[in-house]
Amino acid sequence: MFAYGHNNFTWNGTLRELEGNWNEKRGPQMTASLSSSSGLEVLLSTLQNEGDVESTLNVLSVLDELLSAGTDRRIHYMISKGGSEALLTALVNSGRSFCPNYTVLLQLLHLLAKVGHRDRRIGMKAEEAGAVLLTLNLLKHNVKHAKRAAACLWVIQVFSSSVSTANLIGQNHGLDVIFRLIPQYTTKHLHTIKAAINAFAALLSTKANVGSVVSEGYISGLLRLYEDWHSHDTQHAAVAIRHALLRCLHKVTNRTAGRQSFISQGGLSLLYRTTQECLLNKGLECLVEPSVQLMRKCLPKTPLPLISDQSAYTFPLPGRPPAVPDVDVAPDESSEESDGEETDENQEAESRDFDDDLETDLNKLRLRPDPDRPKELLPQYGRLCPELSHDFKDLDLSSEPEESSASSSSSDEDAVLLNSLSPHSSRRDKRRSNSSSDSSTSSSGSHCEMERSTEGHAPDSGQLEARDFHSYSSILSTSPGSRTMVREASGEASPGLREDEQCDEEEGAEESHHRTMIDRLLERHGACIPHHEPKLYCAAATKTKSIPGFSILAFPDFWGHLPPPGPESMAPRKPNIQRQKVIEDVQRFLNTDEIINQVVFDLEDSSFQCPSESLRFFSNFECGNLRKAVQVRRCEYDLILNADANCSQHAQWFYFEVSNMVADVPYRFNVINCEKSNSQFNYGMQPVLYSVREALEGRPHWVRTGTEICYFRNHFCPAQDRRRETFYTLTFTITFKHNEDVCYLAYHYPYTYSALKSHLKVLEKSLDPAKVFFRQQILCSTLAGNPCPVVTITACPASRAWKDMHQLRNRPCIVLTGRVHPGESNASWVMKGTLEFLCSSDLMAQSLREAFVFKIIPMLNPDGVINGMNRCDLNTEDLNRQWCKPDPVLSPTIYHTKGFLYFLNSIGRTPLVFCDFHGHSRKKNVFLYGCSVKETLWQSGSTVDTVGLKEDPGYRTIPKTLDRIAPAFSFNSCNYLVEKSRSATARVVVWREMGVLRSYTMESTYNGCDQGIYKGLQTGTRELQEMGLKFCHSLLSLTKDMRALHNRRLINHVDLDHSVLDHKSHNCFEDDEPPCVEEVEYSIDCPTLKGTDLDSDVNRNMARADDEEDGDGDDEGHRGAKQRRSSIGQSQQSSMRSRLFPHLMSQASIETLSEKRNSCNAASIANGQMTS
Repeated sequence: MFAYGHNNFTWNGTLRELEGNWNEKRGPQMTASLSSSSGLEVLLSTLQNEGDVESTLNVLSVLDELLSAGTDRRIHYMISKGGSEALLTALVNSGRSFCPNYTVLLQLLHLLAKVGHRDRRIGMKAEEAGAVLLTLNLLKHNVKHAKRAAACLWVIQVFSSSVSTANLIGQNHGLDVIFRLIPQYTTKHLHTIKAAINAFAALLSTKANVGSVVSEGYISGLLRLYEDWHSHDTQHAAVAIRHALLRCLHKVTNRTAGRQSFISQGGLSLLYRTTQECLLNKGLECLVEPSVQLMRKCLPKTPLPLISDQSAYTFPLPGRPPAVPDVDVAPDESSEESDGEETDENQEAESRDFDDDLETDLNKLRLRPDPDRPKELLPQYGRLCPELSHDFKDLDLSSEPEESSASSSSSDEDAVLLNSLSPHSSRRDKRRSNSSSDSSTSSSGSHCEMERSTEGHAPDSGQLEARDFHSYSSILSTSPGSRTMVREASGEASPGLREDEQCDEEEGAEESHHRTMIDRLLERHGACIPHHEPKLYCAAATKTKSIPGFSILAFPDFWGHLPPPGPESMAPRKPNIQRQKVIEDVQRFLNTDEIINQVVFDLEDSSFQCPSESLRFFSNFECGNLRKAVQVRRCEYDLILNADANCSQHAQWFYFEVSNMVADVPYRFNVINCEKSNSQFNYGMQPVLYSVREALEGRPHWVRTGTEICYFRNHFCPAQDRRRETFYTLTFTITFKHNEDVCYLAYHYPYTYSALKSHLKVLEKSLDPAKVFFRQQILCSTLAGNPCPVVTITACPASRAWKDMHQLRNRPCIVLTGRVHPGESNASWVMKGTLEFLCSSDLMAQSLREAFVFKIIPMLNPDGVINGMNRCDLNTEDLNRQWCKPDPVLSPTIYHTKGFLYFLNSIGRTPLVFCDFHGHSRKKNVFLYGCSVKETLWQSGSTVDTVGLKEDPGYRTIPKTLDRIAPAFSFNSCNYLVEKSRSATARVVVWREMGVLRSYTMESTYNGCDQGIYKGLQTGTRELQEMGLKFCHSLLSLTKDMRALHNRRLINHVDLDHSVLDHKSHNCFEDDEPPCVEEVEYSIDCPTLKGTDLDSDVNRNMARADDEEDGDGDDEGHRGAKQRRSSIGQSQQSSMRSRLFPHLMSQASIETLSEKRNSCNAASIANGQMTS
C-alpha cells in the first residue's frame, strides 16, 4: 500500500513477512488466533499486551523505523488501525508500575508524540485511556531529568489539542508545573526549555487556562522571560526559545483578558523596543513579524471619533420612521461585493461552502416563476419604446429633430410624474428648504462660502489661480444664495426693492455675473474636453437633488477630464511597508507627546473653523465622501468616511478636496474605517488625484498617485455598534507638486449623475437625426425626486417604406444597465464608452444600430451616486439584491426596469442580450458572469443526469469574442454558475424570469490587468471606455448575416477569428488574488519557525536517549533493562532488521535508518540532575 525505498518493498508486505516470523517465534498456539490479522495489527496487539521488555522494545523500534522512513500517510494508516489507542494503553500499563522502566517509557512517549501530533482525537483518546494525568505525574517526578521531561512535555503538548484535555491539565496544576520549567537565560537543555514553552503555549488555547494565567500573573513572568532571553542571547543561539515565548504571548492575547493584562504589564513598549533592535539584524527577521502581529492585535480598541455610527445623511423614507436610531446590527457581508464576488472575511470557510451555495434544484434552474405583477400594469411601459410608434415623417426634412425630441421627453416626463414618488419642487422652494434645514443636514460648504465672503472681494476672472478654486470660494457655486454673499462682500447689493422683487432681480443679476466669470475663465484657459461642456454641466448640477442640498461643484466634474497621455504602471509594493506603518501606529500609541490629534474637517459641524496651518479638506459636493479629518502628526491625517445614507455600513468610496498644501512634502493619509477584508490597494492599485493647477495649465488629468500604499486591519471600532469590531486602514503617502494647489483625491475616477445628464445632452446634440434615432426618456423618479434616464438608440429606417419600417420594428433589443452600486464608478466609464461608440459614425456602430435597438439605463441608482454612497440606495438596501420582488415605492428604479423587461417579453421582444455593468474591487481584468444550468449542476456535483438536458451554448459567444478582441478582458475569469446567494441579482432574475439566454454581469477592475498588452498596467478611463466599445464590437458575433458585414468591409475593423489583440488570457480560475505578501488580518497564532517542528525535536531527543540512563541515580531494574537492551541492540535488532528487510532493501537505506540509533549526545543525567 505504501511504497518504500527504490525497490519493490511495501509496508504491508513487510508487515506480512514480519507476521510470519513473529508467529513462528510466538508458537503455534498464537498463530491460529492471529492468522487473520495484518502485520500492523499484530504489532499493535502485542504492544497493548503486557509482555516482556524485550518484546515491547522490539515492537517500538520496528514501528519507529517504519514510521520515520515513510510519510504521514503511514502514520494516518496506523491511526486508522487503532495505533493511538495501542500506544496509550502501553503507556498506561508501563507508567502505572511501581518502578517504571524509562527505557520503554521514553520510546513510548516519543512515538506517541509523533503519532498523536497527527491524530485529531488524541486528547479525547488519552482521557478515555487515563493517560493524561499519568503523563502529568510522570513530568512532576522527572522535572530534573531533561530528556524524560522533554518527552512528557511533547506528549502534553499533543494532548492539549483537545479543549477538554487542556482544561483537565490546567485544573490539575499543569500550568504551574510547566511554567517552573522555563528558566531565565541559560545555555543548557535548550530543547527541554523549548518543549516546556511550547507545551505551555498549547495549554493556552482555552479560555479557562488563559484566565488562570492572567489571574496568577504569568503574563508578567512571560514578558520578563522574553526580555531576559532577548537581552542575554547576544549570539542569537536561542532564537527558537525567544520565538516560542512569543508564541505563548500570542496564545494568551487571543482573549480580551490576556490583551488587557499584556498592555497593563507594559507588553507593547517592551515588544516595540525589542522589535526595533531585531530590525537591525537580518538574522532575527523571524522574530520581527510575530512581534509586529502581536502588537497589532494588542493595540487597544479605539472608537471612531464620531457622535454616531449612523451616516451623516438621513432621508425620510415613505412608510418608515423619520429617524433611524443606532442599532447593534452585524454587517451583511454576503452582499458586500458585486454579483459573484466573495466578501466574507473567512475565505477558507467560504471556499468550502461555495459548492453548497450553487443552485441544485432543477425546477428553479429551468422553470420560470410567475411574474411579480399583473399583466394589466405592463402597457404603461409602451412609452419607453418610441421607435415602435414614431412615424419618421421628418426623414427627408432637415427640420428640428431636437424640438421633437424635447417634446417627446417633455411628454414622457409629464406621464411619469404620475408615478413620481416625491414632488418636484421649484428652485425657489428648494432654496428655501435648504436655508431652513437643520445643522445636521446643512452643507459645510455654506460655512466655507460665508468665510470666503468675509475675507474680501470676489477675485477677478482674469487673475484666477488654482488656490481660488477651492470650495471655500463661490466661483463654482450653483446656489444663488452663495453668489449673493460674494456680491454683498463686493458692495453690489441693490437696496430699496421689496424683498421678493429684490430676490428675483438679484437672482438674474447674479446669474449674469456668475456666467460672465465662468465665460472669461473658459475663454482664458480654453478647456476643451470631448463630449463635455462645463456650462451644460452647471445647468444639470443646478437641477440635481441631494440630501444636504449641494451648492458647490467639484472642479474636476465642472472642468472635465482627459485620460493621461501615457500608461500608468501598477505601483510596486515596498518590502515590509505594512510592517513599517503598523510600527508607526504603535509608536503613535506609546509616544503621545508627538501626537496632535486635532480635528481639521467635520462634515456635521457647520460652524467648524479649519486651522490655518493644516491641510484643508472639503467633500460637500456631488459624489463627495469624507466625514471627518483628524490631523495626527504634522503631515499625517486620519480620514473617516461617511456611511451610506440612513445606515451605518458600507464605507469604502471616498472623494474629497484637499488644499493649503506645501510642495515636495510627503503627506500620509489613513482612511481608517474601510470595511472590505481585502483590496486591490494591496496589489498595485493607487487612488486617483486631480490638480486644479495642472488643469489650468492644460493638463486636466485624473492620475494614479500615492506611494507606500497598503491595506490592513486596524485597531479602530465603531463609536456605538460594538458588535462590529473590524475596520481596515487604507494608508498612502502623497507628495504634492505645487504650493497652495487645490487637489481632489478619489477611490476611483469619479463620474457624477450631473455628468451623465450633461453627457447625454451633448451626445444628442452631436447626432445626425436622419441617421440615428436617439431618445432620452425618464424611466421613473427616484426617492429623492431625481429622474432616472433611459435611452433608446437605433438606426433610422432608410425610408418610410413598409419593408424598412418592418425591419426597424422587428430588430432585436439589447438592454444595458449600470451603476446600481454607487461606488462602482468604473461601470459608468465603461457605459460612457458604449454610449459614445453607439452614437458615433463608425461603420460598426452604424451596423449595430441597423441590427439592434439599444435600451440603455446608464444609472440605476442616481440618489446613491449623488450623495457619495458606496453600496446602497436611500432605502439602505443593495438594489442588486431586490430584483425578485422589488418594492415600487422604496426601489422604484429596479421595479420599473423589471416592469419594462416584462413588457418587452410580453410583446415578443425579449432582449437578445442583457448586461449589467459593475466594478470589482478584488480582482484584476474585465470579465463576465453568466448563467448556465449544466455548468451549475456540474460544478455542484449534483446527481442530476445532464446528458438529456438541452442547453444553448450561445451564452459563451460574447465572452469568447471579447477574449479575442478586448485586451483587458479575461475569458478564464468568467463563470456561468447560478448561486443561491445571487438569486435576486439582475443577471439571474432576467435569465430565469424573462428567459434571456445571454444575461450577464460585466465586472471591471478598479486596478488593472495581469495579462495581455495591458499586463502590469492600471486601467484608466481610456481603457474603461475602450472596454465599452469592445463590448459593442462583440455584439457583431450575434448578427445573423455575417456576409453583410464582410460586404461593408467591417472585417478590416474587427477579426472575430484571428485578432491581433488575442492575448491568450491566463488559465486561472481563482476567485481572488493570492494571499497578500503581508498579513491583512491579525495573526491568531505565531507562525512556525522554519526548520523546527515537533518531529525533528523528538528525533533529536531520541538520539540522545540511547545513552541517557548511565548515571548513579539509575536503579537496578533500569541497569538490567539497559543491559538487556544493549544485547538486543547488537544481536536481536540486527536479526529483526534482517527479517524485516531481507534482500529487498539496500544497505545504504539500512544505514540511513540506523543513523539516529547510533548517534549520541554528550548530555546525560547524573545524580538526578541535568548535566551536559
